[in-house]
Amino acid sequence: MIKMKRIPEFLEDFSEVMNELHTKSRFSMTKKFIQHGDVSVYQHCIFVAYMSCRIANKFNLNVDKRSLIRGALLHDYFLYDWHDKNKPAKFHGFTHPKIAFENACQDLELNKKERDIILHHMFPLNPIPPTSKEAWIICLADKICATKETFWSQPNKHLDLICGHLDLLFI
Repeated sequence: MIKMKRIPEFLEDFSEVMNELHTKSRFSMTKKFIQHGDVSVYQHCIFVAYMSCRIANKFNLNVDKRSLIRGALLHDYFLYDWHDKNKPAKFHGFTHPKIAFENACQDLELNKKERDIILHHMFPLNPIPPTSKEAWIICLADKICATKETFWSQPNKHLDLICGHLDLLFI
């Protein structure tokens, strides 16, 4: 069983951001779309936010916690099923950051770091590298999480624990 590591210095910010996204955006829609295997985009984004906080905490990095969490939760805010062959999701890996960015801009105001996170999280697949420390952390966390989600034998068992624990913060 995975042991949930608590990151108390991030919990208040995480709770505030989750509340904001659930009331002011279409973030809940990400539950409907699959990201990797049978992991939803919603679960993936929470996992990336959690992993990003763990990385920042482990290496004692001075980060803008709110931007780190908000950017991580919105980095895949593309709001479509990229697995559906009948939908125009060609070159998803290359195009979804811009789509996620446009969706986020429709619903919310983004600061410079959040824009950097969303637009550049697919580096090096997309050639423009992140410019902020927070965006680099999420770029790394996204790759760690995607790899785990793809190759774990039961990713949902672990993600349910993480997402369930963090969901309790804003319910």
